[in-house]
Amino acid sequence: MTKIAIIEDDPAISQMYRMKFEADGFDVQLADNGKRGVTLVEQFHPDFILLDLQMPEMNGDQALTAIRKEDWGRDIPVIILTNTGQEESPKSLQNLGITGYIVKAELTPRQVVQRVKDALAS
Repeated sequence: MTKIAIIEDDPAISQMYRMKFEADGFDVQLADNGKRGVTLVEQFHPDFILLDLQMPEMNGDQALTAIRKEDWGRDIPVIILTNTGQEESPKSLQNLGITGYIVKAELTPRQVVQRVKDALAS
């Protein structure tokens, strides 16, 4: 079973994505801020990460920087899932090996699941 970590501070959004991914057969774990997200990834060893940028305690690019520094987090595919336009996102993301960038308002949860499936298949 493919494991997905969703690091998102809005509980309604994270639960919505969790239900959609679980309905498609994924094993999903959630973290509600970047700091907890780093811990989740270290313990859960997901096959894929959906990562919000704007979060309390540690934002998404700080969390991804911490994840990428570790052997266990270096190669996990990550899609940024945010309401921040890509041109407004931190420049550091370009050096952190992200797989994709999705603005939440532009895709339905079903389309997000399909993007993850496509990324995993490639």
